[in-house]
Amino acid sequence: MSRRDPGDERVGLAHGAGGRAMRDLISSVFLEGVTDPEALALDDGAAIPFGDRFLVLSADAHVVAPVFFPGGDIGRLAVSGVVNDLAMMGACDVLALTSSVIVEEGFPIESLRRIHASMSQACREASTRILTGDTKVMNRGEIDGVVLATSGLGVTDRVVRDAGLVAGDAILVTGTIGDHGLAVLGARNALGLEGELRSDVAPLNGLVRAALVAGGAAVHAMKDPTRGGVTSALTEMAGKAGLAILLDEAALPMSAPARAAAELLGIDPLAVANEGKALLGVDPAALGRVLEALRAHPLGRDAACIGRAVAPSSAFERGAVSLDTGFGTRRLFERDGAPLPRIC
Repeated sequence: MSRRDPGDERVGLAHGAGGRAMRDLISSVFLEGVTDPEALALDDGAAIPFGDRFLVLSADAHVVAPVFFPGGDIGRLAVSGVVNDLAMMGACDVLALTSSVIVEEGFPIESLRRIHASMSQACREASTRILTGDTKVMNRGEIDGVVLATSGLGVTDRVVRDAGLVAGDAILVTGTIGDHGLAVLGARNALGLEGELRSDVAPLNGLVRAALVAGGAAVHAMKDPTRGGVTSALTEMAGKAGLAILLDEAALPMSAPARAAAELLGIDPLAVANEGKALLGVDPAALGRVLEALRAHPLGRDAACIGRAVAPSSAFERGAVSLDTGFGTRRLFERDGAPLPRIC
């Protein structure tokens, strides 16, 4: 049997789906030879000591089809994505953003105006601004419409790591799951769901600030469940912390339209991208006050405790995420493929 030539390997859609394949690509290519522990942490951003505080830097790129979808568009997505990455590390004070716009020849200028207006509105919601950027135009067919690349700089007194889970921590989600990916899929395929199902895309720094004020150091870890959904995000958090996670299926919050769409399409909502939700690992002693603070915010009214972090055992393998269905427990696995490409 002949061995595959490493020189024949090619990038596939799974490498951009936010799961194990993407992490393997980053580790084997982009982290080759890297020794900086901040880069090797593979967190949502990088924290740089600055006096008695930390500067947090994050970068993101966004493609989505269609560009405009129920509840948002690529502009709102680009601003919210980088703001949320900063917030997941505790940097809720977002100093400024950059934005690079790559446009295909023939793209409607009126659509660019709509995207710009949406970015400006999201910046106002996040109490930040875009200070600099770049624009490039590509030949027709070289890209699909428009691509946005955004970076952001924030500050925090305490860096929150996605690796910070502690055994016994309560796992919280700040609202209903699956809305973004299912809304984009419905719009892309004209499934007639657009009137009811809307993306959750939103900047979360205000909501996260409320949780951190209420919980303080009891908030041990945070991550936004974007590509790969809740399953992928929690698998990464559990693996980094050397723990396992047990979820309660009955506690998972879902909107009625998202639940109906997921059942109709046969899609696991735990594997669907969210763009306006966060996962938090919280000391149980602070659970009540953190939930109260989240639910008092307009973006967190459906916040729920959906499970707990547990020490590895014969029943719960290190890095495993399991679901208690009420009739038994089953292991959740990250998808190797890309069931919903181009959604964030």
